[in-house]
Amino acid sequence: MSEDQKRAAGEAAAALVKPGMVVGLGTGSTAAWFVRALAARKLDIVGVPTSQATAELAAGLGLRLGELGEGKGIDLTVDGADEIGPGLSLIKGGGAALLREKLVWEASKSCVVIADAAKTVKTLGKFPLPIEVVAFGHKTTAARICDALAECDIGIAPILRRKDGEPVKTDGGNLIYDAHCGRIEEPAALAAALKSVTGVVDHGLFLDLADRALVGTPDGVIELEP
Repeated sequence: MSEDQKRAAGEAAAALVKPGMVVGLGTGSTAAWFVRALAARKLDIVGVPTSQATAELAAGLGLRLGELGEGKGIDLTVDGADEIGPGLSLIKGGGAALLREKLVWEASKSCVVIADAAKTVKTLGKFPLPIEVVAFGHKTTAARICDALAECDIGIAPILRRKDGEPVKTDGGNLIYDAHCGRIEEPAALAAALKSVTGVVDHGLFLDLADRALVGTPDGVIELEP
């Protein structure tokens, strides 16, 4: 059922794209449905992928790709989210592409988040918050992250993300720590605290960036605004 909802949201977002646009292409299972639906429309557009995985998918489907900062700015970015909270506050980064995603989002004139209904929440934090850090000295960075979390009354230690026993590396060669916050009562305060930590490249809180959300539900796609 969730895949049907993701597909419906992706197809609805693809319908927003017009010929001649530069389009940011998100990362993850929901964004992949958007990329497929966009390719099927066979429009004259340029896609700016947020990860190597998305670039490979898009190129394989025949989409013309460009790079961030090349040519004119990005007209529209469409991307998924791990959680959608009040005011379209988001947690992203489950796919370990949060830095590149945020760079593309912040360079875009408009951003649309797509998701299935299970991703909408009343309070952010049930999904672990990804925090991207440089590999050098990452254990000391993790200790500083603990202090930043404590400042926001979140008494947990971040966990290094691993796959098959090895640390997960981003496309940029960085590492990901996941903070199982439970509840994030003040996302803006936590975002600022984490950003101030030396060694933290960025975090998965996407605040005041999404212009609207297209959410697949059992009854069809609904639109949410901040």
